[in-house]
Amino acid sequence: MHRSLLIKKVLLFTLLVLFAQILKAQVLDTANLKKIELDNVDIAPAALTSGWLLTNQDIQIELDGAVQNIYNSKHDKAERQFRSLGRRYPHHPMPDFLLGLSTWWKILPSNTLNKQYDKVFYTYMDSAIAKGEKLYEADNKNYEACFFLAAAYSFSARLQAERHELRKATVNSKRALDYLELSKEANGLSSEFLFGQALFNYYASWIALEHPFLRPILLFFPKGNRQLGIQQLRNVADNAFYTSTESKYFLLRILGSERENQQEAALAVAKDLVTRYPDNGPFAREYALLSFEQSRFRECERISLDILDKLNQGYPGYEELSGRYATYYLGWIQQTKYKNRTKAKEYYQRCIVFSELTELTQGGYYLYANLNLAKMAVDENNTTAARRYYQVVLDKAERTSALYQEAKDYLKQTQRAATSSSSKQAYSRAQ
Repeated sequence: MHRSLLIKKVLLFTLLVLFAQILKAQVLDTANLKKIELDNVDIAPAALTSGWLLTNQDIQIELDGAVQNIYNSKHDKAERQFRSLGRRYPHHPMPDFLLGLSTWWKILPSNTLNKQYDKVFYTYMDSAIAKGEKLYEADNKNYEACFFLAAAYSFSARLQAERHELRKATVNSKRALDYLELSKEANGLSSEFLFGQALFNYYASWIALEHPFLRPILLFFPKGNRQLGIQQLRNVADNAFYTSTESKYFLLRILGSERENQQEAALAVAKDLVTRYPDNGPFAREYALLSFEQSRFRECERISLDILDKLNQGYPGYEELSGRYATYYLGWIQQTKYKNRTKAKEYYQRCIVFSELTELTQGGYYLYANLNLAKMAVDENNTTAARRYYQVVLDKAERTSALYQEAKDYLKQTQRAATSSSSKQAYSRAQ
């Protein structure tokens, strides 16, 4: 097991345990946001949310374009508005959190491999945390402060997990979940508060199915509910303002997973996202992937060409990772649909380069690009090229895989032929 995968699984289990501690005490029916348990709230909803920026509709109207710009990779425009908000509300955590969220979406397109923005990201989140804690210290019923504290700590923990900083990630996850517990009474007041519980409901159930060895431990904690989690994510996607797009992004990946296998539903979410945010690299990448998997090859070709065009023009959010996806799909389409080997080879070779630049050479598109190049070389009787590509497959593929065996067989067969040919030539010269 790769070290990074192990760390993520350990962190996931840590988060699960911490979530479970919180949900033991939670009794609100958050699937129905219109129902508010006033017995658990000291003040009626309108009074409770008075003064909140999170639920202020005037602020939402003002920031609508800025929030859209985050997800359309227009970060400079978004951040100008967030800074303007910060000048008017210098002691509120929202402006710094939104600046941190914008920075997160500069990191995400590279599959978090890009460390260029880490320091800026942590600075914004730390500032949001400091301001949120001051608000909470002044009023321990300030659930808006708890929301931003939980969000800022959890985003920091997420990046720390990606950076293999397990201790920091665990500490910040615990802090995030402490504030989530404190804000549980506000779950019925805004869709924004439902996002975290939706993820818990889905992934608590998911981890029990994917990692059965943890089931004896999970008996001590509340059970998740995958379908409820999906329902809640849909609710957030449809009704929230700040967490709507984040919810859709999780939703499309969950629905498109092997576990859920709701490919049509995932494709619909992805199509909605790329329509709303045509300059978002990760959304385009997911849409291309789902289109390819569902044999929507014309749409896959269109979006893949668009990805490469924007990558070549230097659009923010379009990096080598997206190029790796797009070039493989275009290579396969050229090889299989258009029977154009020359273009297919070009795209496969570019896929190999993108894979090496992103250090993603252990499987997937990198292996299949080499495999398809090897097969085309065999068809063209180019043994030298075929052996070169098959050797890569042999070096990188799992030993139990069919790809490994195919490469091994071909290399062994051609080695015998080459040895026999060399022997005959030597014998002929000796005569």
